[in-house]
Amino acid sequence: MRKVMWIVALAVLAWCGWWWVASAGLRSGVQTWFDARQADGWQAELRDVESGGFPFALQAGLRDIALADPQAGLAIETQALDITAPAWWPGDVAVTLDDGPILIASPLGRSTLTMADGVMALNLHPGTALELDALGWTAGPWQVSDPEGVQMQADDLTLTMTQVEGAQYGLIATAGTFTPGTATRRGLRLPDNFPRAFDSLQLRADVTFDQPWDRRALDQRRPQPRVVDLHLVEAIWGDMKFNLSADLTVDAQGVPTGTVAIQAENWREMLDMSETAGLLPTKLRGQAEGVLQALAGASGNENTLDVELSVRDGVIRLGFIPLAPAPRLILR
Repeated sequence: MRKVMWIVALAVLAWCGWWWVASAGLRSGVQTWFDARQADGWQAELRDVESGGFPFALQAGLRDIALADPQAGLAIETQALDITAPAWWPGDVAVTLDDGPILIASPLGRSTLTMADGVMALNLHPGTALELDALGWTAGPWQVSDPEGVQMQADDLTLTMTQVEGAQYGLIATAGTFTPGTATRRGLRLPDNFPRAFDSLQLRADVTFDQPWDRRALDQRRPQPRVVDLHLVEAIWGDMKFNLSADLTVDAQGVPTGTVAIQAENWREMLDMSETAGLLPTKLRGQAEGVLQALAGASGNENTLDVELSVRDGVIRLGFIPLAPAPRLILR
């Protein structure tokens, strides 16, 4: 009996020692990451890191966080962020976001994100490279606002990135009852009787990168897309329905080559919105409508577009007709 008690006591002491070492390592790793970002020229400020979770979890509570990447032009400020992982494998990490306002600045302007029950789950493979197995972000009701008012909101959010094999990852994004805010509707000059929420907003794709996502993605360079199999981008809002799929290869300069299939119902309303929002210059409206009307007529229904475009040599084409420059697919 005494031997059993000694064994139990030694096991408890060993576990307590492991927890203390792992907890200190998590806290040190967070601080080291912030220090490294500062060395890279970022603004990376952190008031405090609080430890907890004993005996079965490792927790690090980050307080008063400010991050800014000058190269990407992106900055984030939040009051709190909690990191939790099982003590027996710190590679399965849950990051709980602050329910309070999260300030975001980008080249597009400044905005505020508020989100209920926002959690990011990160699953890593064992090993020093910490290769990504899966990444998920789920949340309850959320909204994005700026000085003009609410820009968008939704009842929930699901974003997942799951390793299929090697450097290939499956991507899924959905937002339930996605609703453009009052400021957005005002900018689009929508009538009061226009539906407030999208019936569907989702994305499904498989992307193969030039290397797997691992710790190098933060310490060195972002993995770059090389094959994009876009199964579906779907947006349904009132009578407007838009579907897009694509099969693309991407070279080292980010130039895509392949095909893009587009289906759009009530495309004239989409043109009206684009023109009202300033995305389509008024002087080009007639030209754009003429081209799309010809394309719709070729598909047999003047209110529906159903076309396949080719992408090659940095240009998007309909048959042999060049339409627009192809965007470069580069992750900064």
